[in-house]
Amino acid sequence: MAIKTLVVDDSPVVRNVLSRELARDPEITVIGTAPDAFVARDKIVTLHPDVITLDIEMPKMDGITFLKKLMEWYPTPVIIVSGLTPKGCSLSLEALDLGAVDVIEKPALTNERAMTDFSTRLIDTVKAASLVRFRQAGAPAQRPRPALVAPKPAGHAIGRRSNKLVAIGASTGGTEALKDVLGKMPTDCPPIMIVQHMPGTFTKAFAERLNRQTPIEVLEAEDGLEARPGRAIIGNGDLHLLIRRGAAGDWQAETRDGPLVCRHKPSVEVLFNSFAKNVGSLGIGVMLTGMGRDGAEAMKNMREAGARTVAQDEKSCVVFGMPKEAIKTGGVEKIVPLDRVTDTVLSLL
Repeated sequence: MAIKTLVVDDSPVVRNVLSRELARDPEITVIGTAPDAFVARDKIVTLHPDVITLDIEMPKMDGITFLKKLMEWYPTPVIIVSGLTPKGCSLSLEALDLGAVDVIEKPALTNERAMTDFSTRLIDTVKAASLVRFRQAGAPAQRPRPALVAPKPAGHAIGRRSNKLVAIGASTGGTEALKDVLGKMPTDCPPIMIVQHMPGTFTKAFAERLNRQTPIEVLEAEDGLEARPGRAIIGNGDLHLLIRRGAAGDWQAETRDGPLVCRHKPSVEVLFNSFAKNVGSLGIGVMLTGMGRDGAEAMKNMREAGARTVAQDEKSCVVFGMPKEAIKTGGVEKIVPLDRVTDTVLSLL
């Protein structure tokens, strides 16, 4: 059965573009569009969409206010399609906190490559969102809601004792999962490199938010940025992220442009393969919630290179796609619920 999608945006141009791009996939049907929250409300009640794409800045009622009401009374998977403005980035991240499944950047309509990438990501994200299940109206959404900052373990000196490095891959649902995992890390944890599927205009704001909400330092990747204990580096949403040895023997982030890999940039496959090649048995790979198979083959390569590997279990995933595919390849050593991921990583040190 086709995924019934409702497009909500005050711009008729954007509504037409989203409808046109979604119509390219036979598994998706756009059942309607709405220029504001009030029209959207009526269409949701009558059309019962499986997925909603939602603009943030709209007349009559803004997207954040609408999302709060929707999640309270009619929980439905929502994808935020937002603009480039700093305000749009901030509000989109707030929407993720409120229960939105994912966020996509509005495309540059005159850029053919950007439109192609946007279409791919939009279709994939709608399919991922359709797999998220909520409870009936009036009940809270079935999504894990970790504490902003969990109490950090006392007495650790992990970073000084260990030369391990951690690589994490995540997609749909990963923004909340990462908050949980990083929020429980001790301040001297091993260096952490992260690919979270997210537009480049949002990754810096996302890193800054996690930096405020977790005990460790969280930064957006820059080429040559040192990967050191107590620091997590999140890949820029416009560039692939790898790890390399610096001239002084230190571990560094490497950023590269290039085509999509496994339909994504940055790609978990690229990060994990760089760990398999350069880090080997010193690496720990972690696969969190997300749709698709990005990183599945590379996690197997990590394990074959001697790395330890962990995947989030099905019950705690928003979408059990990427972990499932990594498990199928034989690349996963341990399968644990989200609330045990951090402890499992620390135990592998």
